[in-house]
Amino acid sequence: MRLKLLISFFFLIWISLLVRVFYLSVQSNNYYSKLSSHNTIKTKKIAPIRGEIHDRNNLPIAINKLGFSIQLLPHLKHKGDNSELDIAIRDLVHNLPDLNATKIKKRYLRNDSYYNHNDIRVVDFVSYKKIMPVYSPLHLNDNILVIPAPKRYYPYSDLAAHIIGYVAKANKKDVERDELAKLIGSTGKSGIEKYYNSYLEGVAGQRKIKVSAQNEVIKELSYLKAIENRDITLTLDMRLQKYISEQFKARAGAVIVMSVDGEILAAASFPEYDLNSFVSGISSKQWKALIESIDTPFTNKIINGLYPPGSTIKTGLGLVYLSSGISQWWTTNCTGTMKLGKRNFRCWKHSGHGKTDIRKAIRESCDDYFYKGSLKVGIADMSFGLKRFGLGSKTGVDLPNEFIGTVPSREWKRKRFNQPWYIGETLNTSIGQGDFLTTPLQIAQFTALMATGRLVKPHLAKSIDGEEVMPEFEDVLTPSQHKKLPIIQQAMRQVCQHSKGTAVHFMHAKIPVAGKTGTAQVIGISQEIKQRINERDMRYYTRSHAWFTTYAPARDPQYIVTVLVEHGGHGGAAAGGMVSNIYNKLLEFGYIKKK
Repeated sequence: MRLKLLISFFFLIWISLLVRVFYLSVQSNNYYSKLSSHNTIKTKKIAPIRGEIHDRNNLPIAINKLGFSIQLLPHLKHKGDNSELDIAIRDLVHNLPDLNATKIKKRYLRNDSYYNHNDIRVVDFVSYKKIMPVYSPLHLNDNILVIPAPKRYYPYSDLAAHIIGYVAKANKKDVERDELAKLIGSTGKSGIEKYYNSYLEGVAGQRKIKVSAQNEVIKELSYLKAIENRDITLTLDMRLQKYISEQFKARAGAVIVMSVDGEILAAASFPEYDLNSFVSGISSKQWKALIESIDTPFTNKIINGLYPPGSTIKTGLGLVYLSSGISQWWTTNCTGTMKLGKRNFRCWKHSGHGKTDIRKAIRESCDDYFYKGSLKVGIADMSFGLKRFGLGSKTGVDLPNEFIGTVPSREWKRKRFNQPWYIGETLNTSIGQGDFLTTPLQIAQFTALMATGRLVKPHLAKSIDGEEVMPEFEDVLTPSQHKKLPIIQQAMRQVCQHSKGTAVHFMHAKIPVAGKTGTAQVIGISQEIKQRINERDMRYYTRSHAWFTTYAPARDPQYIVTVLVEHGGHGGAAAGGMVSNIYNKLLEFGYIKKK
């Protein structure tokens, strides 16, 4: 009996061994074949070349400089005096003395691991001029790879910096959002470069190769070309952009030149900054100077600068008044002060404007007319009408992170502050002050609406991949407002042409212009900023901002020019000459033709 049990035990053991051998040799064959394939077949992603950006005249705005990156093979031995890694780094520094051996080694070890089988980039960019004399010596070391790697370059340096944006090294968040950023090593960070980043960067190619255990290429199995060189043509005219930059000089603010179809010919936020300084990494000193400047050069004031619109909104508000039951012949007697309760609301003209109708109120920017009109119409209709005209909403321009601003109302204040609305706030809103905030591009879009009766969507891309970008419009005016609009347009012509217009004495344009000046009070300066302003400069930084928004030709609107001069004081005085010069340049360049 014991012998039978022993024989049975040994028999079971042999059966188990045979089953295991069968499993390892037959059933696991597919698994280990696949595993073997993974070990010998290597997939390499091919980085696409980023598309270029040109202006409307095909002048290059953002291009790629020819150069090379340097990569090292993974898993190089790095211990010992003459390790593979140290020899490779020594060869690099010997041929390219500007390189830092310590930084290269640190970067390699940070990215090298048992699980990484991809080549490791240790130098992002070396110019074509520097690499060519040493290409052959470097190629002798099998552990060093010299790979073509273009670098972004901005020929115009700081011109239109906030519009074009820049490309810089991709960080961890960039890579999480876009895997291609890890392969390329850079991504669009602002402006057009960011908004159209996924298009400009292209699509990675792929190369499958069979390699030996020593990482030597045996055979190329497949090759898929990268989709690259996706170019974009912008509506910008860099000649006009340069001219405007020269006109603005050392002031802070924003300028927008836009066709009534929404094409932005020029747009600038001042001060500007050199885009090229960001491509390879800006120094801490440069970065500190940018972010600590009182004039905020790093802010794109075109879409991110929020300012009280001042009297620029009186045109649209006048249209709301006329379509809400106020007659075009209704007048007020402006004495310079309007008393409401215990508070006096003053007109900018201390002696008053006397008898004033809608045309005179816009032409001479009478605050009293709009104070009293607001009491007849009410904040609900005022706010609703101005929002329909595009204020308090994004314009839809093709730039990232556009701000929406604020059109005050009872509902807005209750939601924001949980506080009641006061009648004095209605009066402040009627002259574009208080909590009212807009961006310069919103005012440009708003002015285009006053000029044409259509709310146009501003855009910067003229053609993408050779396909034209079509204009987009929205009809937001009521039938009554369409009918009353000529009254507002007449008043805007008088601003620039009537002997008492607020801009007439500052204009020298060769074509008739219509527009509206505005003064926006600086509500307050934070304590943190006050500490960085010299006492002698404090008076300047408390001055009101100057607005001047226009269209021309006055009876055949084709182009909008909107200017905001920070701390400029009066709109006509600060910007009238500049606006005139811009229209004259549009004539010179052939955009506007005299009839």
